[in-house]
Amino acid sequence: MTDRVTILGAGSWGMAIAHLLDRNGLQVRLWEFDPAAYRSLVTDRSQPDKLRDFRLGDSIELTDKLEVALEDAPLVVLATPAQYLRSVLTKIKGGDFDEVGFVNLAKGIETGSLKRMSEVIVEELGVSLNQVATLSGPSHAEEVVADLPTAVVAAGHSEAFTSRLQHLFSNQSFRVYKSNDLIGVELGGSLKNIIAIAAGIVAGLGMGDNTLGALITRGLAETTRLGTVMGAQPLTFAGLSGIGDLITTCASRHSRNRYVGEKIGQGEKLADILKAMSMVAEGVQTTRSGYALAQMHNVETPITYDVYQVLFNDKPPREAVINLMERELKSEIW
Repeated sequence: MTDRVTILGAGSWGMAIAHLLDRNGLQVRLWEFDPAAYRSLVTDRSQPDKLRDFRLGDSIELTDKLEVALEDAPLVVLATPAQYLRSVLTKIKGGDFDEVGFVNLAKGIETGSLKRMSEVIVEELGVSLNQVATLSGPSHAEEVVADLPTAVVAAGHSEAFTSRLQHLFSNQSFRVYKSNDLIGVELGGSLKNIIAIAAGIVAGLGMGDNTLGALITRGLAETTRLGTVMGAQPLTFAGLSGIGDLITTCASRHSRNRYVGEKIGQGEKLADILKAMSMVAEGVQTTRSGYALAQMHNVETPITYDVYQVLFNDKPPREAVINLMERELKSEIW
């Protein structure tokens, strides 16, 4: 693996990782599919609606052509939203990727197939799982481009690959740990977005810190229950991609998922909220997937259940909170 890297997707996180790797001395090539976004990047090297007051370094190569983006690329970072990843991979299917490593940044579960992103990559491209890793953890793009201290985890089946990623991505403000629990890291990063929507809802309803603390704790409990049944290591959910990302996403002003929930708690409709947003809130579609996974594996996930009812069945948010509080009393660990 050389010091060249291609990033597919120039949203806020794609730009932040491009900035990070450029700062680390790598040759960075950034691909963007949307014509208007690409024009903005070429003209101003920025997308103010995605990352305000941020400009890409001049050494970062820009392209809107996939064949150019992938030419001689030993490492490909996939920075497209979860529900669009397969469509991008379909366009590059059939390429020679025997010596290419893939890093997934998306935090979501594909609707319909209920597959994690590493599963989608392997299925579409036919590569070995040893060539795939996921980077996850508490890492808002706004803070990464400001070079504020951030710690994440690179998870994959190949220790050699995750160790290599540690060294490529780490610097004085960005620290990368490694994990062999790809299932747990991907599920933690995805399912926490559902709980973040719930956190926004209770904030929008005017509820307090006690409510948020309880919600985060019980959200972690149900995420761990589901993840363990699906093959994850329970301790992973006590790590950066679990509780670390969960706390950040539930409490941060940068969180798109919390924002969606807050607007719903204030009485706005989901369709109107999403229409007004310039970025993707992964948790909305992940709520569909998380709900379906819980049903499939017969795991009780009461917060996910009620967020699903609020988002897609017009259940009043305050009624959902009351239902959660009036559930059958039981032991904390069950």
